[in-house]
Amino acid sequence: MTMTARALLGAALLLLALLSPTSEAARTRRRDNDGDAAAAAPPKKKQTRKERKVEAREQAVKFANMKAAGQDQVSMTKEAAELRSYELRKKKRKGLLRKKEASLAHVLFPGASPEEYADREPVPAFVELVESKKTQLPFEFYDLPTCPEPAEKIQKRFRQRRNLGSRLMGQKLQMAPYAFPTKVEKGCTPLCVVDVGGKKLRWLRKLVDRQYRVHLTLDQLPVLMRSKELNYAVRGYPVGFKAPPSYTGLKEDEFYLYNHLKFTITYREEPEEFEGVRITSFDVHPVSIAHKFGDDDNLALETNLEAANKKDGWSTCAPDGESPVNEPETYLALRSGSAGESVRILYSYEVRWQESDIPWADRWDVYLVGSPDDEIHYFAIVNSLMIVVFLTGAVATIMIRTLKKDIAGYNEMQTLEEAQEETGWKLVHGDVFRPPQSHPLLLSVLVGTGAQIGSAFFITLLASMLRMLNPIKKGQALTAVIILYVLCGGVGGYVSARLYKFCDAKSWKKCTVATAIAFPGLIVSMFMVLNVFLTIVGAATAVSFVTIVLVFLLWACVSTPLVFVGSYFGYRADKVEVPTKTNQIARFVPDAPYYAAPPASFFIAGLLPFGSVCIELFFIMSALWLHQLYYIMGFLMAVLLILVATCAQVSMVMCYLQLCVEDHRWWWKSFGNCASAGFYLFLYSLWFLSSKLDLVGVLPVVVYLTYMSMISIAFGLMCGTVGYLSCFWFTRKIYGAVKVD
Repeated sequence: MTMTARALLGAALLLLALLSPTSEAARTRRRDNDGDAAAAAPPKKKQTRKERKVEAREQAVKFANMKAAGQDQVSMTKEAAELRSYELRKKKRKGLLRKKEASLAHVLFPGASPEEYADREPVPAFVELVESKKTQLPFEFYDLPTCPEPAEKIQKRFRQRRNLGSRLMGQKLQMAPYAFPTKVEKGCTPLCVVDVGGKKLRWLRKLVDRQYRVHLTLDQLPVLMRSKELNYAVRGYPVGFKAPPSYTGLKEDEFYLYNHLKFTITYREEPEEFEGVRITSFDVHPVSIAHKFGDDDNLALETNLEAANKKDGWSTCAPDGESPVNEPETYLALRSGSAGESVRILYSYEVRWQESDIPWADRWDVYLVGSPDDEIHYFAIVNSLMIVVFLTGAVATIMIRTLKKDIAGYNEMQTLEEAQEETGWKLVHGDVFRPPQSHPLLLSVLVGTGAQIGSAFFITLLASMLRMLNPIKKGQALTAVIILYVLCGGVGGYVSARLYKFCDAKSWKKCTVATAIAFPGLIVSMFMVLNVFLTIVGAATAVSFVTIVLVFLLWACVSTPLVFVGSYFGYRADKVEVPTKTNQIARFVPDAPYYAAPPASFFIAGLLPFGSVCIELFFIMSALWLHQLYYIMGFLMAVLLILVATCAQVSMVMCYLQLCVEDHRWWWKSFGNCASAGFYLFLYSLWFLSSKLDLVGVLPVVVYLTYMSMISIAFGLMCGTVGYLSCFWFTRKIYGAVKVD
């Protein structure tokens, strides 16, 4: 650019700045704001490494003293919030190499923004599934003998479409029967009267016995039961509780129902920062109380006493009276009368609003108190990396030393006598690429299906790492897995077609159809049988006919055509070239050592891939079956890459040992060596069932074993595919490096 052009450009920019009517005001405001900011927050000097260590040591001593003095971590006080923040400091970091401080709201739910509510504006509360760790059979809230669902519609800004994953999980957005106008406190408010007897009463007692908990959300916050004295916080509140005969003096256990809820909502107001109120916690304290109905004991059942403005007539629940408390003399027993009369239950609640200084971004801290530290995940990855390093050393030894020496020796053979004395893996060069004689179609279908599963899982984790999946939306991750599996049908069809064409097989239509329907058909068959039993017991996870039709359409109209498209391109592609010619007559296979032959090779090879993921697997299983939070998708992606590397290296080592004993039948063995990791996963699930879960009844165990069987099959197919493709690459590589006449 010339000097004249630069001068003209500068003059034009200056003229635009002078002609702007708001430029001077903007500059004045900017100077004022900058001055205020500079006066309020002086520039922070960058700390040295020594200063950071000293500060960290001082903080450690300070918070250790606070814990020794009995400071809790779950209350909404300033001291408890500071202690929580310190305990969770390692979780509040983002970034791969340079960790930056962040709030848990940004780590767990990136992109989520706070909602502000005006005074007396209704804050919608939603009911979720009624679940128990003792069973895997959740129920809907309104299946319980409780107050009916309110008729009001959900506000547009709070609506969420039910995705496929939420339908399969039984999640449904339903309004709670409780009203929470902003900053409006309520005393004991009668809600409804319900008569419970017969089967419903026995079922309710069973729910209490199996420790079912009710889950509510307010402003996307799950309701918490917390105790400052006992220093614990747990999501949801129990349906009721069971008292042993030693407590009640009766011959049998007695069951009591929590029918009064004390809600406490904390909020923050900062008129200088935002307008309205931001909710920072949502707590509940359940109470069991047999309300007294006064003189009119034959009160007609009302659907909503609060809406009907009927607040009188109950001496134990008056708006201006004393708040109900848990007293053994007034517990509401789930026991019918002497003549079999139903139990009349009055449901009630009260609401308290408390102002707090806790920021909105820190309101999720209490939900992760007591969760495993990220260092455990780091240790798990380091443990897995040690396995990978060990295997990498073994593969490097084979590739660099042994194979290099063998190849050099084979290539230097000049005479016929020397060539006839050759031993080891080169001896089977005329048979190593002989297509599998047993079930090539089945092998092609399994490898193609494993490639499809692995591609879908990898893309799902990648989308989670890129924050394309929102954990707040129920079932979105499951929806992503299903949709991506369907869209990766082309990958499965292409891989199975290329392999089947290499095997010189002719039934390409049968192979394509089997790739499209084998794995989905197996999974859907298992699920349909299980769904029959879930429907019989009325579980919320029982899938409706509409959802089944939707899944069928996804398979028939999207997945199957994509498999055919992938197979078309796979069959049109050139046949995979190999470096050696195959002899017409197969070579005799001598007896192999125990470690190189099934089933010993399967058990040995499958143990290492499973061992590389077993620690992280515990956290995944806890999230699936113990209702814990799992949000660190970066760790899961690292574990997946380690698993792939482990499977590939184990497969190559086992293949080399097999070829060295002149066994050229590596096709099925390479797949089975790594696919056996799925068997170890199922064994691990049995250990988890016996040691970590306390399931009651036959159906919960069947549900658990069915779903873990599905996961184990998919895991085994993915690992087997990695092992097979790695062996194929390995054999082409080593036999392409030797001179074969």
